[in-house]
Amino acid sequence: METRDTALKHPRALGIACAITATGLGLLYMTLAGAPLVYITVNVLSLIMGLALIVVIRLTAPGSMFSGSAVVVLGSLLLVTALFGVTVEGASRWMRVGGLSLQPSLIVLPAMLVAFARSRDLLAAVGMVVAAAALALQPDRAMAGVLVAALGVLAMYRQERRVVLTLTVAFLGFIVTLIRPDSLPAVPYVDQILYTSFDVHALAGIAVLCGALLLVVPGVAGQWTDRTNRDIHAVFGTVWLGIVVAAALGNYPTPLVGYGGSAILGYGLSLAFLPSRMGSDQ
Repeated sequence: METRDTALKHPRALGIACAITATGLGLLYMTLAGAPLVYITVNVLSLIMGLALIVVIRLTAPGSMFSGSAVVVLGSLLLVTALFGVTVEGASRWMRVGGLSLQPSLIVLPAMLVAFARSRDLLAAVGMVVAAAALALQPDRAMAGVLVAALGVLAMYRQERRVVLTLTVAFLGFIVTLIRPDSLPAVPYVDQILYTSFDVHALAGIAVLCGALLLVVPGVAGQWTDRTNRDIHAVFGTVWLGIVVAAALGNYPTPLVGYGGSAILGYGLSLAFLPSRMGSDQ
């Protein structure tokens, strides 16, 4: 009982355990499904890099990481992707790095939302508006929907002008993504695996489903035990639940349990922005 209570009071540590377990369950699925060894290797290396990100960010920028300027920089990265990224079937959501395709929205948007929940200054609001515009331009219907859902939840806790403004802009951007075509086909081991994994083996399907559900555990635990930061944990949980729901509804990446390093890196980055201890602002 004491060990469980201690874990629940450290959401970042709990999140790290969830990240490792979910990625491991994804590796089990890919092994049973006969995925190429390079896919498994990419996910393992991405997990290591994601965990390293948490350590590096917490050691080098514990105070400034929540500043609005950081949110603006991350939002600008999404805009650069929309304007100059790799385009497939009319969508520009990816950047090529060392021969790999990364989806920046999966990497930076979850962290941006958690950071905005913690510090809603003017620059942070500008960064969120830039992100909403970038997602509309890409277009990225899934992440635009996640943005609206997370800001909507934040608005329930914080009825502030900047939150309402960013939510309004995000909603307009989401409408744009609904109007624009989104006809990308499903990619093996990436999209629709919440369903197709059961065709491989019941164990594979259970692994994928359990791994996906693990992603929201830190947010649920924070809601349960941390009254001070309930809004932050609610945003974190909404972001990752939204990404899983998007993967269930359309041809969008299934985070951590499917092939792809972007979501693994993004999960680690968003964990770095969570409070280190229940009731703490650090």
